[in-house]
Amino acid sequence: MIEVNKGGLRRPDGSLVRVLVVDDEATLSELLALALRYEGCEIRTAADGASAMRATREFRPDAVILDVMLPDLDGLEVLRRMRAENPELPVLFLTAKDAVEDRIAGLTAGGDDYVTKPFSLEELLARLRGLLRRAGMTAARQGSLLVVGDLTLDEDSHEVRRDGDLVELTAKEFDLLRYLMRNPKRVVSKAQILDRVWNYDFGGQFNVVELYVSYLRKKIDAGRPGMIHTVRGAGYVLKPAVDG
Repeated sequence: MIEVNKGGLRRPDGSLVRVLVVDDEATLSELLALALRYEGCEIRTAADGASAMRATREFRPDAVILDVMLPDLDGLEVLRRMRAENPELPVLFLTAKDAVEDRIAGLTAGGDDYVTKPFSLEELLARLRGLLRRAGMTAARQGSLLVVGDLTLDEDSHEVRRDGDLVELTAKEFDLLRYLMRNPKRVVSKAQILDRVWNYDFGGQFNVVELYVSYLRKKIDAGRPGMIHTVRGAGYVLKPAVDG
């Protein structure tokens, strides 16, 4: 069993969750490893199907992030072999293919979920948390609701409310708010936000962060005490509002 909560991914005994990342793009593997270690996970990486199978037997991961396109074995074949040895192992596909039939093929082969490249790290991490919850490792509602003051965000239903009132957000606004709410009272820089919320190969500028923060403020803080604050020269912080 694995506990999924706002403090990261942990087993009930407090030990680190083990995640195997299988992708032949070294830069992407390193990026995912850094993000997952930040979440409190123990990480092993593999660049091809053969080494992925060895790592599965030696490392005994709690979940696998698996690229569909590998240099030796097809990702679907790797998944079939993993399933033959451990039918309960949660697997999240990475795929550059956008066709519906590719996604269906992956899920039919036994994959639990997928993200299409390019993706945001926050989206991938949210999918991983949801995958672990759906595997029956913890109660879904316990881990899906983020609460900061009178602001709530449900990661499963994508429902956001401020003081009980529903707030309609775009997908990217939701990702940004989720990242801020997972780091309450902590100043996060524009660079950190770009790394976590925008696609890993986006290569964007800081002004897109400023733009989306302004969008969020109009929807979250409009007519209410402010929750999203600018820390000059440092970044942004989200914290419970103080009336008056």
